[in-house]
Amino acid sequence: MAQADGAVDAQSDRAPRILVLGDSLSAAYGIRIEEGWVALLQRRLREHGLPQQVVNASVSGETSAGGRARLPDLLAREAYAVVIVELGGNDGLRGLGIDQTRDNLRTIIRTAHATGTRVLLVGMRLPPNYGRTYTEAFAAMFPQLAAQERVALVPFLLDGIATRPRLMQPDRIHPRAEAQAHMLDIVWPELEPLLDAGD
Repeated sequence: MAQADGAVDAQSDRAPRILVLGDSLSAAYGIRIEEGWVALLQRRLREHGLPQQVVNASVSGETSAGGRARLPDLLAREAYAVVIVELGGNDGLRGLGIDQTRDNLRTIIRTAHATGTRVLLVGMRLPPNYGRTYTEAFAAMFPQLAAQERVALVPFLLDGIATRPRLMQPDRIHPRAEAQAHMLDIVWPELEPLLDAGD
């Protein structure tokens, strides 16, 4: 696996690339980078004999606006077959307007599509203390946007994880290393069909 600014060997340089544009959940916050679900994704691809090279451009604390600003440069530097968009959670934790987050995510999707890149949108949910109206609207934003933009969707990256304290770090926001394989299992069924879609 390569970081967004890292070098790769000649063989991997010719392989189709998967860009992970995410926040701390994809940047392996609080655990070793090799334990994170993105690193485990690269390992699974190799185990399946698949050539894709994963590039992790995730940044802890990233918002949808930050991802929107960074994506054009990432796409200009190299071609990607798939972009996994795992953003929006920090917008919600900061109580930002849902329309603003939706617009940023829509722009990210359309920017990727303009380069012929397929998109997998990763959904997120908020703790109940943010209020029912906001949390329900936030959760609904992801499937609505995926349907409107016709992209694949992971409904909730922390499904079956967020409610299990033993799988979460003390901050109750970031998963432990023990949860990362389950996160990959949540992503994989939606990602796998995109890997054979014309590479």
